[in-house]
Amino acid sequence: MDAVNGVYLPVVTPFRDGRVDLESYRTLVEHSLSQGIHGLVPFGTTGELPTLEQDECDALLEASLSVVQGRVPVYIGLSSNSTDKAVRLVRHYEKSAFVGFLVTSPHYSLPSQEGIVEHYKALAGATDKKLLLYNIPHRTGRNLTNATIQTLSSVPNIVGIKDTCGHIGQTIELLREKPPGFSVMTGDDQLFFLNLVSGGNGGILASAHFQTRRFVQAWDLIRKNDLAGALKLWNQLSGFIPLLFQEPSPGAIKYVLQKKGLIATAQLRLPMTGVSPELSRLLDQRMADGTL
Repeated sequence: MDAVNGVYLPVVTPFRDGRVDLESYRTLVEHSLSQGIHGLVPFGTTGELPTLEQDECDALLEASLSVVQGRVPVYIGLSSNSTDKAVRLVRHYEKSAFVGFLVTSPHYSLPSQEGIVEHYKALAGATDKKLLLYNIPHRTGRNLTNATIQTLSSVPNIVGIKDTCGHIGQTIELLREKPPGFSVMTGDDQLFFLNLVSGGNGGILASAHFQTRRFVQAWDLIRKNDLAGALKLWNQLSGFIPLLFQEPSPGAIKYVLQKKGLIATAQLRLPMTGVSPELSRLLDQRMADGTL
C-alpha cells in the first residue's frame, strides 16, 4: 500500500448553539485544501471525538468527503477500549469512500502489549481500509513499544503510525529502524522538522490549521534536500506552536480560527472549556504581528 506522507490536518469540529456547525466545517476544510494540505483527519482528538454522537460523526464524514472530492486522503479518528465495539465501528463505516482509520490504542483498560497487538489485528482484519496506529500514552495510559509497532507493521493494511509517544529517544529509535513502506508521522507538532530530517514521513499537526502553506513548504524543502532553507523556515514558523497547547487543545485553535473568521464560534463541549484571558492576549499578539 502507498505510504502516508506530508502534512495532514486533524481538523477541529466547529459548534454553534451546542450543535455541530457543518457550514463552518465545510468552509474550514475547503480553506485547508486551498492552502495545500496533504490529508485530512476528521473527528480525531483535535475534533473532540469523545464528545461526539455517532450521527454527528457520520455527518462530519459525509461533509468531509463531499468537500474533498478525492483531492486528498481522508482518515477518520476511531477510539475505543472495547475491541468488539471498535470492530463494530469499523464495519459501520466500511461502505464510505474514505481511505482509512487513525486508531488509538485502547484507553483506560491498560492492556498488555499483547492485548494491544490483538486489538489492532482484530480491527485490521475487519476492514480492507488502511489503519494508522496512534500512540499517545499520555491520553491512553499505555505506550506502544517499538517492538509492538514493528510487529504490527507486518499486518498488510496497517500502513503507519501517528507517533506522539512523548519519549524522544523512542521516537529517534523508531525512525532509525522504520520498517520499509511503513510511515512514521509525528503527532508532536514541535518535532515535525526532526521527523522529516530523520527519515520520517511528515506529521498530523493540529497547528497546521494556521500557516498551512508554510508547513507544506517546509516539507517540500526537505524533500528537495534543501535542509538549510527548511531549517530557516521552520525556525521562523514554529514559534507559535507552544501557545496552541499551553492550555488544553483545541481551545486555543478554535479561538484563533474564530478570530480569523474561519469558524463561526469558538465553542467547545464540556469538559473542554475556552482559553483564559491571559492566553487570549498572547494569541491576539501573535495574530497582530502576523506570526499566527
